[in-house]
Amino acid sequence: MTIWEVMADADRERWTYVPSVSVGPLRFGMSPAEAAAAMAGFTATLTPIRPDNVLRAEFRRAAEPPSSRGALAAYFVESDSLFCVVVDAQSGPQVTIDGVELVGRVPSRVEAQLLELMTARGFTLRYQWEGNPEAEELGLSMRVQRAGDVVLTRPVFAVFGDRAATFWDIMPSDELKVH
Repeated sequence: MTIWEVMADADRERWTYVPSVSVGPLRFGMSPAEAAAAMAGFTATLTPIRPDNVLRAEFRRAAEPPSSRGALAAYFVESDSLFCVVVDAQSGPQVTIDGVELVGRVPSRVEAQLLELMTARGFTLRYQWEGNPEAEELGLSMRVQRAGDVVLTRPVFAVFGDRAATFWDIMPSDELKVH
């Protein structure tokens, strides 16, 4: 896979997002060891992130070289409790909520579908300062990632707990650098 290549949907794993519970096989609150065990077919590279005081686990498919793009990043507070999962737009699994596909999509299309979903649930779709939509009640922020001359959706899934009052507060600082 080249730097700008986007994985075909047919080649992506298919996961479901359950707000405040799980993203595919990853359950919020699990440890890095539990996450690694749940991610069959993937390898993880662990990195402490300062000044956030969190541990980042970057998961790659086991068959891919270490230099390949990570399919997703999982963040652990105090190194022992999963609180955030970010899925790569180009190579991550396809994650859905109520039939809405969230990964590697045209941002305006996902935004429209999220607006419909949030309205049906009686919630309001909000926007972060840089214009990305977020569904705070669902623990979901739709960021974007460049893939050549286009941008595609790169969802951030999180649980707030005692760590933050807003989505912006909980966003790991290294995720703010991805464009």
